[in-house]
Amino acid sequence: MIKLAVITNEPPPYRIPVFNRIARMPGITLQVIFCARREPNRHWDLPAFEFDHCFLRERITTVNGRYIHNNPDVIPALRRFAPNVIVSDGLNPTQLYAFGYALFKGIPHVPLTDGTYESESGLSKVHKLIRSVVYGRSKAYLSASMGGQRLFESYGVTAEQCFKSYLCIDNDVYQRSPEHEGDKFDLIFCGRMVSEKGPMFALDVAEELSRKLGRKASILFVGSGSEEERVKSAAQGKQSRVAAYFHGFAKQGELPALYRSARVFLFPTHADVWGVVANEACAAGLPVIVTPYAGAAGELVVNGENGFVAELDVGTWAQHATTLLSDQRRWENFSRRSLTLVREYSFDNAAIGVVDACRYALSSGESRKENRAISS
Repeated sequence: MIKLAVITNEPPPYRIPVFNRIARMPGITLQVIFCARREPNRHWDLPAFEFDHCFLRERITTVNGRYIHNNPDVIPALRRFAPNVIVSDGLNPTQLYAFGYALFKGIPHVPLTDGTYESESGLSKVHKLIRSVVYGRSKAYLSASMGGQRLFESYGVTAEQCFKSYLCIDNDVYQRSPEHEGDKFDLIFCGRMVSEKGPMFALDVAEELSRKLGRKASILFVGSGSEEERVKSAAQGKQSRVAAYFHGFAKQGELPALYRSARVFLFPTHADVWGVVANEACAAGLPVIVTPYAGAAGELVVNGENGFVAELDVGTWAQHATTLLSDQRRWENFSRRSLTLVREYSFDNAAIGVVDACRYALSSGESRKENRAISS
C-alpha cells in the first residue's frame, strides 16, 4: 500500500483530475495538502475534489510578483496522515518543511517541477544551492516536460530516476465540442492579457497578415488583464485591416467553442514553463504558432508538423499564418497532427507518472535498506 502525500500551493484545475485518478487507483491512499485555497491572481473554475485533502492556514508573502507560501503546520498535517512517500511540487518554505520531515523520518521524497532547464538557468546561487540539496537527497523525480528532465539531469539525476506527469486538459471535451458554424476567425489569442503573454504582438501579426492575404484579417482575443484596454485602443486604430473581437475572461466550459471558432492559435509568450493553452488549442485541432520560450515548444508543438516555433518577429509569424490559411490541405495536416500529439498529454498518463515515480522511490529506498542489512 502506498500512502502518498502531495504538497502543493493551491488547487489548479489541470491537476485536480490527476489527483482524482490517483485516488481511484488500487493500492493507493492519497492526501493532497494545499498551502492555500486560491492565490490572489487566480480566477479558475475548479472541478470536483474526489480525493482526501486538507488546506493549511494561509500564510502568503508577495515577492517580486510571486507568491511565497510559508505554512509550518504542514508538519503536523504530515504527522496525522503518516505517509510513506511525499511528493512536493515546489520549493516554497512549506515544501521545504515537508522535505525536511521526509529526511527526518526516512521517507522517500519526490520533487515535481513544472520548470525547465531554460526557465531556471538565471536563478541565483542560493536558489540553485537549495535545489542541489533537495534533488541530491530525493529518490525519484517528476517533471511536466523534457525541459524539466533536463533540469533534473543538470543536478546529476539520471534519466532512469525521471518520470513525467504532464500538464493536461480534458482532451475529449475539446474534441466533442460541435464544429463552429459560419466564418471562423483567422487567429485566436487566449490567455492573460499581460505584456509578457504578447497580446499586442498578436494584434500586430493580424495586421501584417492582412497585408499578406490582401484582405481584412480577423482575430479573437480571449482573456483579461492589465493590457486589455491598451490592446483594444490599438485595435481601433487598425480597423481598416483588422477585425478584432474581445471576449474577455472565459470560463472553462466556454473555451472549447471559442478555440473551435478560429483557425490558427497564436502563443507569443515571452516566458512560459509549459503553456496549457497550447494543449487546449491542439485538442481543438488548431495549428499553433509559438515562441521558443514556452515549454510546450518542440514537445507538444513541433515545428513544421502541427505548428511553427519562431522568435518574436511579426513578419515571420504573419508568414507562417499566411502559409496555413492559404493552403487548406496543409492546415488539415497540421490540425490532425495537433490532435494526435495531444493524446499523450492526458490526465490518466499524468496520474500514472506520479504513481510510477512513487513506486520507484519506495523500491529504491527498500533496496538501500537491504544493502545496508547485508553489509552489516
